[in-house]
Amino acid sequence: MTMREGSLEAPKRHPINWKNSDFYDESSLFDEMERVFDICHGCRRCVSLCTAFPRLFDLIDESITGEIDSVEKQQFGEIVDHCYLCDMCFMTKCPYVPPHAWNVDFPHLMLRAKAVKYKNKGANFRDKLLSNTDLVGKLATIPVVVKAVNKINKTPATRKLMDNLLGIHAERQLPEYAQDKFRPNAKINNLFPVKDGIKTSGKVAIYATCYINYNEPGIGHDLLEILAHNEIPTCLVEKEVCCGMPKLELGDLDAVEELKNKNIPYLAKLAKEGYAILTAVPSCTLMYKKELPLLFPDDKDVAIVAKAMFDPFEYLILRNQDSLLKTDFKQPLGKVSYHIPCHQRVQNIGKKTRDILQLVPGTEVNVVERCSGHDGTWGVKSEYFADSMKIGKYAFKQMAESEPDYISSDCAIAARHIQQGMGENKAQKLHPLTLIRIAYGEITTT
Repeated sequence: MTMREGSLEAPKRHPINWKNSDFYDESSLFDEMERVFDICHGCRRCVSLCTAFPRLFDLIDESITGEIDSVEKQQFGEIVDHCYLCDMCFMTKCPYVPPHAWNVDFPHLMLRAKAVKYKNKGANFRDKLLSNTDLVGKLATIPVVVKAVNKINKTPATRKLMDNLLGIHAERQLPEYAQDKFRPNAKINNLFPVKDGIKTSGKVAIYATCYINYNEPGIGHDLLEILAHNEIPTCLVEKEVCCGMPKLELGDLDAVEELKNKNIPYLAKLAKEGYAILTAVPSCTLMYKKELPLLFPDDKDVAIVAKAMFDPFEYLILRNQDSLLKTDFKQPLGKVSYHIPCHQRVQNIGKKTRDILQLVPGTEVNVVERCSGHDGTWGVKSEYFADSMKIGKYAFKQMAESEPDYISSDCAIAARHIQQGMGENKAQKLHPLTLIRIAYGEITTT
C-alpha cells in the first residue's frame, strides 16, 4: 500500500485519553515522541514557527548519527519546555495531522509530556504562582495592596529582585492590576427585548475571564457598551473561576478538571436557557470551544457550553448577517494595525475582528497573522524572555510598517508584548472592542 504524502482533508483532533494510566507511562511517551520527532525531522516545515522545532532539529543535527535515535531521551524535555501550545503547527503547517495515517498531533503530544512531567515532578513556586490567576488577582487587587503591587512591578530594583528570586524577567512589561475590578462594577442592561436572529441568540451572558476582571476591566465595560448600543440584553455568568488554560499549559490536568467542575454548571445553565456566552480573551474562548471538549468528550454539558461559546467579534459578525447589528459608526479610526492571536486563529472562525473593523468608515486595517511570541505566562519567564522577543520580531516589524494610529490585538497580553517589541511609536495600543466602542461615538443606552 502506497502512503500518500500530506493530506487535503481538514485537520481532525482526537479526544485526549488523559485518565488512562498508559497516558502517564514514560516509556510509552518517549516512544511516541521519538516517532513523531522522526517525522518532524524528515519534514521541517515548522522550523519558523517557534523555538521548539529549531531546538529539536539542533539536537538531531548535533547528535552522533544525525538522526533521532542518537538523541538522549532526557533531552526531549528541552523541546517540551519550548512549546507553549499555540497549536499553529497542527492547524497551519503539518501535513501529517489526523486523518493522515501518521496521526501527528505535536501540541497534544507536548501536552502529554507536560502532564507526565507535572505528575512526576510537580512544578516550581513561580510556575504554580503564575498559573493561579484567580488567587494572584484577588490578592493583587486588594484596595490597600493594588497600588503597591503596580509600583513594585514598575520599579527596576524590585524587578531585578523578582528576576533573581522568582525567574520573572526584569525587562518584561507586566500588566497593571485594576483598582476597580470588572465584575463588581459591570453595568448590566437586561431590559432590552430579546431579538433572536437566524444565526444568533438575542441575549448574551458575559464570562469575564481573570484578565478582564483583574487587569483590564475597561475591555469588559466596552463590550457591555457595544451590546447595549445594539439593544442586546446581557447578564454576567453568576459565578466563575479561571478557565484552566494556565493549568493546561503547566500540565496540571487534575486542576483543569477542578476548574471545569466549578465553571461548567453555571455556563451550561445559561447555554440551556438560550444565551450566547461571550468571552473577550481568545485563550479562554479556545479552552471552552476546543480543549475541554477533547479532555472531557463524554461530558454533555461541556459540549453544550462549547456550542454556546463565542468570540465577541464572531458573535457581532453573525448579528450583522442577521441584519441585527447597528453600523451607525460616527468616528473613523484611521490606520489600525491589527494582530490576530494564535489562540483565535486556531478556533477556525476566520478574520471576524478585521471584518467588523472594516465596517467603520475611514478605517484602514493592516492585518498581521504572525505569532507575537508571548503566550500567557511563557514570555514572562526569565529563561524564555529572549526567545519570546525573537519569535515576535516579525510581528513587531509588520505591525509598525503601516505607521498606524492604533495597534490592536484580541489578546491584550499579545498587544502589550507587541507594543514593547515595537519600541517608541506614535501608535496607541487599544483593544479591538475599545476601538469599536470609540467608532460608535458617544454611546447612549436606554
